[in-house]
Amino acid sequence: MATLTSPDSDRYALITGATSGIGAEFTRQLASTGYNVVIVARDKSRLDSMADDLRAHTGVAVEILVADLTDAQQRESVENRLASLEKPISYLVNNAGYGLPQDFDRNSIADEHKMLDVLATVPMRLSHAALGGMLLRRSGTILTVASLAGEAPLGLYSAAKAWPMSFSRWANAHYKHRGVTFTALAPGFVKTEFHSRLGIERESMAPRWMWLEAPFLVRSALRTARRKRAVSIPSVRYKLVWLLMKIGQPVILLFVARASRRSNGL
Repeated sequence: MATLTSPDSDRYALITGATSGIGAEFTRQLASTGYNVVIVARDKSRLDSMADDLRAHTGVAVEILVADLTDAQQRESVENRLASLEKPISYLVNNAGYGLPQDFDRNSIADEHKMLDVLATVPMRLSHAALGGMLLRRSGTILTVASLAGEAPLGLYSAAKAWPMSFSRWANAHYKHRGVTFTALAPGFVKTEFHSRLGIERESMAPRWMWLEAPFLVRSALRTARRKRAVSIPSVRYKLVWLLMKIGQPVILLFVARASRRSNGL
């Protein structure tokens, strides 16, 4: 955890998916460095609990926004807060997201569309809402949680996570000279509630050495964003995994195809 500093009334960070996992850790670490926070999630009771804890332990101002980001009207309230020139947002963390437990053909198209919205359309809309004011002030940071899966051809989740990787690379190069930086965080396996919500045992996903702790992951991402870099890949081990994935994409595709044929008895 970063060293606690005095709250700065002029700095506000907005974090989506703020009450659990990586989002909760971003909230705690940004608050500990003096950012007032606007926390966004669907569960009001969890938002209230987190707000009480933050106020007690950091002294920062905390606003809560109860919103299902797939609902246009509720999402609009978040977009309006990002665009507001009163208590302007200087740091946006697009963290909200989830996965689906089944293959593309076994999920309903409604579920797949909803996931794609949350992982790609929502961060696009929120980034656009925040960007105008940041450009006027010539200062701001937009950090979007992507995934190393975005560099691999592994289904709609991976395809959706490829969006923030590509967009952040372009946007950082395009807007950095105007004072606004974009960073995509590309973690691998992280110890959060993500996999348990899918009904998947952590041990079945990857060996122990591949699992990262959320506090380390967030510290690494915040440091990369401070350095105005477009992509944050935490730890040496995952930088190596990323390199191997880039080199081995044809092999990954062949492996996926063969595994799929076997699972379908073809």
